[in-house]
Amino acid sequence: MTSEEQPSQSYEQAREELADVVRRLEAGGLTLEESLSLWERGEQLAEVCQHWLDRARERLAVAAPPDAP
Repeated sequence: MTSEEQPSQSYEQAREELADVVRRLEAGGLTLEESLSLWERGEQLAEVCQHWLDRARERLAVAAPPDAP
């Protein structure tokens, strides 16, 4: 995903799915292929979350008053 692209999931949706991926990986009992697939999905979801956090940080920087000397 480039910085110009808007993810299809909201931050909250991506975070919730990421938490589910982590729970499934921690529970174990998966094949190597299943584990790798979940890991890759987790990486994608982390990227979506980071996108939203970066945009929020940018908006706050614009909205915040400049530091007074």
